Amino acid sequence: MLESASASSETLMPALFIAHGAPTIVLQKDKYVDFLTKFPQTIKKPEAIVIFSAHYESPIQLIGSVKQYEMIYDFFGFPQPMYEMKYEAKGHPALAQEIHQLFTENNIKSELDDERGIDHGAWTILKLMYPECDIPVVTLSVDPDRNPQELYNIGKALAPLRKKGVLIIGSGNTVHNLRILNRAEVDAPTEKWADEFDDWVEKQLKEWNVEELVQFEKKAPHAKKAVPTNEHFIPLIMAAGAADGTRKGEPVWRSSQFGNLTYFPWRFD
Repeated sequence: MLESASASSETLMPALFIAHGAPTIVLQKDKYVDFLTKFPQTIKKPEAIVIFSAHYESPIQLIGSVKQYEMIYDFFGFPQPMYEMKYEAKGHPALAQEIHQLFTENNIKSELDDERGIDHGAWTILKLMYPECDIPVVTLSVDPDRNPQELYNIGKALAPLRKKGVLIIGSGNTVHNLRILNRAEVDAPTEKWADEFDDWVEKQLKEWNVEELVQFEKKAPHAKKAVPTNEHFIPLIMAAGAADGTRKGEPVWRSSQFGNLTYFPWRFD
């Protein structure tokens, strides 16, 4: 387990929501990627990273407990260099066990997963943000069928780790509908409906209106269009839950690709 806050950290680590876009983000040369590579300079170096990935789905809350992650190339039809990418992340079995205990104390059923590797929802952004690969990682699953309030509470259960230098990240996207992208124009202006959805998300988070946020499917404008399946959106709710004690959130970037694939990362202090 990690040391207490007084022994290891003078400041509370933020929780983050990071938009990961397509797997090829690791090959992109653009302003958003430049932002991601520089963002870690604005916060203290983490003792460990705990990351919810949109691409790690399970009906039971799983906790990656391997000592060394193997790569998962969970995508098809991409350039060959994508299948040669490496991010040799080390695990943190002791922290995984501590997370398991936190979940148990909060009546959240969970299991340790000592087999699964690291998927592109996690390794792409970690490769950009922490390329030295010198920070241990614990991967966490998401359950798209779970009540969003319960997902928020899962993140909330992890809040004590922020006092121990642990960086909690949710990796996904706010607007994520691959069927209606403007694939002919990567830099197409953001479509109005996508902006309106993200505007709504911003309002709820800045006001910390959890009751509205967890009902996004009913309350948010264009919700079905923006979030046809919710696995990419719910990591935002889980990351926000980890900051329930402080309830302070600010967007740190806003852009899009292909008209409506939005990059809208958040920092929760």
